[in-house]
Amino acid sequence: MTDPGPQDTRRIGKFMTFAAWVVLLGLLTLFFTDRLDRQRNPNQSVVSRLTDAGVSEVVLTRNRYGHYVTSGTVNGQSVEFLLDTGASDVAIPAQMADALGLERGAAVKYRTANGIVTAWTTRLDSISIGPMVIHDVSASINPGMGDMEILLGMSVLKRVEFTQRGDTLILRPYE
Repeated sequence: MTDPGPQDTRRIGKFMTFAAWVVLLGLLTLFFTDRLDRQRNPNQSVVSRLTDAGVSEVVLTRNRYGHYVTSGTVNGQSVEFLLDTGASDVAIPAQMADALGLERGAAVKYRTANGIVTAWTTRLDSISIGPMVIHDVSASINPGMGDMEILLGMSVLKRVEFTQRGDTLILRPYE
């Protein structure tokens, strides 16, 4: 066996330097992606507490953009919600509705910030945020929504008592 020459040693050194940079960039990407995701949705692990009256309430933290985004479930499947008191129903992007296996009902027209949109009615067996579960919820499937967040509108929020204090929103289901 022969010893590697200076040319081979330099080539190996350049490769090792390149590999180290690739690994470093990969680790930084993972770190900052997770950090940005937590800033967008600080409620990935929903916090709940028991009140003095024995009622379980959910405590949400506002994200850096001033919105309340939280993880939850629709019909037992994991989703993300954006609480929206301006939405009359729970609004589900069409792509998400297909993934959840939701059936499209009657076509309806909604007036949104982006104009009038045609959506389809649907019913959800359940929506949950932490231990809070709301059954038999009216919703709409909206083909104009691009992202994968579900707008949690008044068809759910009217069945929940909510209190905002600073950057915290407390949700408590009606008895």
